[in-house]
Amino acid sequence: MKVSYQWLSEYVDLKGYTASDLAEKLTRSGIEVDIVEKRNKGVTNVVVGYVKAREKHPDADKLSVCTVDAGQGEELQIVCGAKNVDAGQKVPVALVGAELPGGLHIKRAKLRGVESMGMICSAKELGLNDRLLPKEQQEGILVLPESTKVGKPIVEVLGIDDEVLELELTPNRSDCLSMIGVAYEIAAILGRDVKLPKDDIALHPSQTKTAEKIRVDIASADSCSRYAARRIAGVKVGPSPLWLQNRLMAAGVRPINNIVDVTNYVMLEYGQPLHAFDADRLEGGRIEVRLAREGETIVTLDDVERKLEPHMLLIADGAKPIAIAGVMGGANSEVTDATTTIVLESAKFDGSTVRKTSRQLGLRSEASLRFEKEVNPEAVIPALNRAASLIAELAGGEVNDGIAESVTKTPEPVTVPVTLAKMNGYLGTELASLEVKVILNRLHFDYEETGDGALNVRVPSRRGDITRDVDLIEEVARLYGYDNIPSTPIEGATTPGSLTREQTIRRTIRRLLTETGLHEVVTYSFTHPERIASYRGLFPEAKPVALAMPMSEDRSVLRTSLVPNLLDVAVYNRNRNMDDVAAFEIGKVFVSAEETLTKLPEEKLALGIVWTGRRTAEHWGGKADKVDFYDLKGVFEKLTAHLGIAGIRYVASQPEGFHPGRSATIAIGSGATERTVGRIGQLHPELQKAYDLDDTYVLEVELAPLVEHADFRIAYRSLPKYPAVGRDMAIVVDAGVPVGNIRQAAADAAGDWLESIDVFDIYTGERLGGGKKSVAFALVYRHPERTLTDDEVAELHGKVVAALEQTFGAELRK
Repeated sequence: MKVSYQWLSEYVDLKGYTASDLAEKLTRSGIEVDIVEKRNKGVTNVVVGYVKAREKHPDADKLSVCTVDAGQGEELQIVCGAKNVDAGQKVPVALVGAELPGGLHIKRAKLRGVESMGMICSAKELGLNDRLLPKEQQEGILVLPESTKVGKPIVEVLGIDDEVLELELTPNRSDCLSMIGVAYEIAAILGRDVKLPKDDIALHPSQTKTAEKIRVDIASADSCSRYAARRIAGVKVGPSPLWLQNRLMAAGVRPINNIVDVTNYVMLEYGQPLHAFDADRLEGGRIEVRLAREGETIVTLDDVERKLEPHMLLIADGAKPIAIAGVMGGANSEVTDATTTIVLESAKFDGSTVRKTSRQLGLRSEASLRFEKEVNPEAVIPALNRAASLIAELAGGEVNDGIAESVTKTPEPVTVPVTLAKMNGYLGTELASLEVKVILNRLHFDYEETGDGALNVRVPSRRGDITRDVDLIEEVARLYGYDNIPSTPIEGATTPGSLTREQTIRRTIRRLLTETGLHEVVTYSFTHPERIASYRGLFPEAKPVALAMPMSEDRSVLRTSLVPNLLDVAVYNRNRNMDDVAAFEIGKVFVSAEETLTKLPEEKLALGIVWTGRRTAEHWGGKADKVDFYDLKGVFEKLTAHLGIAGIRYVASQPEGFHPGRSATIAIGSGATERTVGRIGQLHPELQKAYDLDDTYVLEVELAPLVEHADFRIAYRSLPKYPAVGRDMAIVVDAGVPVGNIRQAAADAAGDWLESIDVFDIYTGERLGGGKKSVAFALVYRHPERTLTDDEVAELHGKVVAALEQTFGAELRK
């Protein structure tokens, strides 16, 4: 909310306080002021001038020589390059010695041999936001109304001798989305009175009654509790006076015409949105507030046809929809230059209905912003009368007598009980009853005393955020001053905080992977349906869950895998000459077996890694090798070893989207409890080509099983006292036998005295025969309590060989 200091001063006496002072006091009382902006960006010595004559420059086709009366006692000759300058205009004139925004100093000058004694200015040159000006004034010089006084300083004419406070409002303080609401807040802080605006409808009596011309019906009582309308005849649509335009521009609103500008002005003043219809374009002399019908459409003021849903609230005449209630009017009832009679609307629409409609249609307006937060129901009629009075004054209209309205629900007054003891108990203060009463009076809250320091406080309808005694206590606290409330040490038992098991493991994974050299990324939880189709991930049967209101087609479904988004990260970096990408993400994927949801999808936490390019950067001491499958496998093995996860197995497989010979599934557990938890390997060449990537390796694992099997306990053991005995063996087996299975069988056969078993060579060749391979193992035996004898080691080694012969048909290589 942008609040003009000059405008605010019309409602509350601000003498003795600057805009910066108000910003400080507002912020200290709980309403943050983001910035105080001066509207004058550095304009001095610029006045209103009258162009008496305009002639073509003798030596320049695009320049004009103007004779200007700027109220200085002599006529000025000014050379101007604007296309729209002409005789008879009132314009801003920067005199010699003037300063303009950007450090521009105006001096006497000669332009193509013709002397120029000043400068005729555009809005942008005066530091104004020209996007807020009427379209016809956004280019060329700024043309002022004919009634503007010659010689008057432009900072006064344009109201830029002003400062604007930009409020950062929390959702509960929607009362300050109006100038009057801010005035009540400032008055409470300063201890001063509020001067409310007056309407002058009584000064313009009319024999015609509004209710005779317009009938109002509310067909959806749950969505609209009050709808009121006034009819104003004989209006003349045209530009608003400059003071009104200045007020709107200070609030960041672009002036349009005197009718629309008045509705916006009163909306900013009261916080009550209004809308004006062209009465002659309404059929049947009727206004109905109803829900949309199936298949109904409306073309809104932005010339876009909107498809309406049955839950959307409409304003309709006798034949058609004419507005989306609380959001935007229809083009079929728009006020135009030809409009002579208008119907002015003021209503109380249900906030949730407006919010849902606004979001679904993607239409956010100043009106919907206020309706969503629930407008003050008691401002409906005062705002309507105020706007009607201004339109009668500025557009020459005649306000018909009375109001056509329909009321389905009258708001109940809110009374909140509070006790002095509870207030002091919450705040840790010793406030007296009189001090509390003074604060409530400053807030304009009426109250009744019920004895023993208890009060029944009647909350004004503009403060819909106050419903409980704690809300009142907060009001007293912020007006009393947070700085005046003493600090009190906390007493009582405390509970130390700690991380959950899952949080601990997630942090450990992040630390280990970043220490290893990978970079953590965070990607959208949404993706394109084609991404899911190209890579199914851990949950190939999961159906993509479509979003109701996607940001774009690229982000239209919930992801079922982390890998597609990680590949997008790799592509993004590659397109910027970063070919070496090692990135990981810990995030949720969304799994559902339903085409049409009847329940929420299951959220599963997963770890994804993508690695492509070189293992290390090129160095004089050695060449840079490309990353391969075992680099990624090694990182994961390091991770699981640190987490104390035992029983991890890598099973050769060919999952969809992976290279047929360079991939594996990751399993955990054994026997009946074994389950697949992840996939690791190189992307399929076709998928790499689709992403325009070189050899790329990915890993994706579900974290829940890892959390379940992680063991953080630290086991200490003494250093070995007795020597180890090493034995090597090479066996020949069928080429299709997994080496991991052989290693596990050997370890099981060796028993507890086997300290380690490692594969140090795999050989295939003609000497072994077709379909065979040689696998060489290094085994280390050690007894914890004595030295092993050669016979004992030979017996153990023999058991290993025999087990391998029996299980895999292995033969010792000779």
